[in-house]
Amino acid sequence: MKEADLVTEAHVRPVKARRDLGARASQAIGFLLVLVVLAWLGVNLVRAPDNFGRVLLIGVSQGALYALVALGYTLVYGILELINFAHGDVFMLGGMITATLVAQVFALGENPALGSLIAALLVSLAAAIVGCAVLNAAIERIAYKPLRSAPRLAPLITAIGVSFILENVAIIWKGTRPVSVPVSDFSAGNGRKIFSIGQVVYTSDRLFVILITVPVLIGLIWLVKFTRQGKAMRATAQDKDAAAMMGIDVDRTISVTFLVAGALAGAGGVIFAFYSTEISFGTGFTLGLFAFTAAVLGGIGNLPGAVLGALLIGLIQNFNEGLSWYAPGSKWTESLVFAILILILVFRPQGLLGERTPEGA
Repeated sequence: MKEADLVTEAHVRPVKARRDLGARASQAIGFLLVLVVLAWLGVNLVRAPDNFGRVLLIGVSQGALYALVALGYTLVYGILELINFAHGDVFMLGGMITATLVAQVFALGENPALGSLIAALLVSLAAAIVGCAVLNAAIERIAYKPLRSAPRLAPLITAIGVSFILENVAIIWKGTRPVSVPVSDFSAGNGRKIFSIGQVVYTSDRLFVILITVPVLIGLIWLVKFTRQGKAMRATAQDKDAAAMMGIDVDRTISVTFLVAGALAGAGGVIFAFYSTEISFGTGFTLGLFAFTAAVLGGIGNLPGAVLGALLIGLIQNFNEGLSWYAPGSKWTESLVFAILILILVFRPQGLLGERTPEGA
């Protein structure tokens, strides 16, 4: 018996040593990559500090927008361990609702009166949040609920199918060409000066994104951390069976989670429509993948991680497109973002703030 134990230990030690060596090599590679990026950012800061500050502010605004969508991914994954690929398309429909209200209901032009602009913004927010929340909850009830006991591949394929359905709904509704939002007051690059630090100017278009995003994020944190429904969501995410035994209505909690995620997507759609001034049926796919990458980067299922990952993706995108010294440029943005996704999945699959859990736990 002792001899068998010695043979087993002799086989285990080299395997463990190789795993430890591989982990250390991964950490060294990751550390080296971070040093290279920091050095590149440092050179750009020294060579053009004003441009660096401007790009930094734009990146924060872009990241705040991604955070709204990334939180929807991470909320649903935390409850069901489902990657809801249709979430980006729910966001897209929120932008379509906004474009319709602004152009056809309020009939706003390039320079509308302030009262009309605020009214259109508030009505668009309310309509998009309610519409997308109800749509997301309906998708869960019709498409995902019947598959809760099915193998994980079934709801994943269903999510992809729902994504295509929503894209085709948008095509039938608005066509294949981008839909314009004919208001430039909040659009990127057209904002009015709010304040300046040296030569770096902070404009109203960036403030607009922050003024909507931050209260929504604070409201979400309050809901999850300090309300009975939030406690039910956290309990369901940890153990659905135990939560049901404690009297929590798991089905209702899941539906509420999809409602909240849809509301976040709707708010993001409104911001994007005003900020970019146009939206198309394919917008949700691309931006949704960026937001999903942000959720994975921060640690999918972790709310602070989703926000951190979104801010980092926003900064990476704008540093790549806006810095002047050896920046790859906008043609490489998607490649860089998805390269980051691959690296995170390979070297740290739990994300920056996530915790490693045993398989099947």
